[in-house]
Amino acid sequence: MRPQLFLTALAVCGAACAQEIVLNPDPATTVQFKLSATLHTVHGSFKLKRGAVRYDPATGKISGEVVADAASGSSGDDSRDRRMHKDVLESAKYPEIVFTPDRVDGAVAPQGVSQIQVHGVFRIHGAAHEITLPVEVRMKDGHASAKTNFTIPYVKWGMRNPSTLFLRVGGDVEIEATTGALP
Repeated sequence: MRPQLFLTALAVCGAACAQEIVLNPDPATTVQFKLSATLHTVHGSFKLKRGAVRYDPATGKISGEVVADAASGSSGDDSRDRRMHKDVLESAKYPEIVFTPDRVDGAVAPQGVSQIQVHGVFRIHGAAHEITLPVEVRMKDGHASAKTNFTIPYVKWGMRNPSTLFLRVGGDVEIEATTGALP
């Protein structure tokens, strides 16, 4: 769910190199989520499982996948997390959250901040959804960092809203991912 930042790093390298690049996701990338709830906001994260992405800066084509481990989702509350995995994500049945990019719109400057869009398919809970992610890329001396923020309408996408009589939660979850560090 925030693995898209890896894609941004590809775009940056591709612009500089002007040839196809093959990259694996940075294991240090953070994939965090935020869900509004009655009286508070739930924060948590997911771990990346694997990924490999190919990017062609000449055409803007991008392929591959970035995979998060659905069962690694954690909000810091064991009871809430068990319910998230059993009733919402059904992570035993759907163990992976996958983003498969297919296009980059925009260009990455060799220095400074650039805004690009990464289009692809987001697979979660057994269903595929087209999505375009806004990505901010920061370049400095050949090094890149990237950040994306987007919203997943998990209830519209067929997952159960875990609200109870007294605890109400939103139908959308906010995702943020960052990768890379500038010198």
